[in-house]
Amino acid sequence: MGWLFAKHKTSMVTPDEALPGRSDPIPLPERHAVLDTPLAPPYPEGTEIADFGLGCFWGAERKFWQTPGVVTTLVGYQGGHTPNPTYEEVCTGQTAHTEAVRVVYNPTEVTYEELLKVFWESHDPTQGMRQGNDVGTQYRSAIYTHTEAQQKSAETSRDTYQQALTKAGHPQITTEIRPAPTFYPAEDYHQQYLHRNKNGYCGIGGTGVSCPIGLTTGEA
Repeated sequence: MGWLFAKHKTSMVTPDEALPGRSDPIPLPERHAVLDTPLAPPYPEGTEIADFGLGCFWGAERKFWQTPGVVTTLVGYQGGHTPNPTYEEVCTGQTAHTEAVRVVYNPTEVTYEELLKVFWESHDPTQGMRQGNDVGTQYRSAIYTHTEAQQKSAETSRDTYQQALTKAGHPQITTEIRPAPTFYPAEDYHQQYLHRNKNGYCGIGGTGVSCPIGLTTGEA
């Protein structure tokens, strides 16, 4: 998607530089177009939330809704300063948000570590403010955590995957890992985009390096 825009932004704007946004949230459809589950809370009892940024959110969301144990997914904007931004605003690079996927999952059917494996293997986490031809801060790699356990697991998996990437000749991981900031849902037409548009653009592509799960960095 990034190549559609003539003006690419690869430097993060400050809160003072960011667009003002708006107080009203963007309306969200009630049901997931593939899973037929709620997009907005309340979510089923016992489910947990994980947030990931891995480039263009169209293809990224599909990776997760295809993962067994995932209850629902939705795409949005996260990690920036502008409240309730539009897609066009995010594409200017003046909001500091990255395109994100919110994953609601049943931890008895899929673990957070297994979701991390999907995350790492579905994109190149070493590219900084880009994914392939998609260039800009909105395409940066990010893991936004909701618990201390998630934070620890994310950091451990990063260190373990770095060892595998280094052995394969790849540079350092640039993924941002921090407690989850506010998630702003994207517009209706972005939700489950590749289900609605079978031949739609998907910029998601991994390094080809497998990510071990359930290992400490010393065992990798």
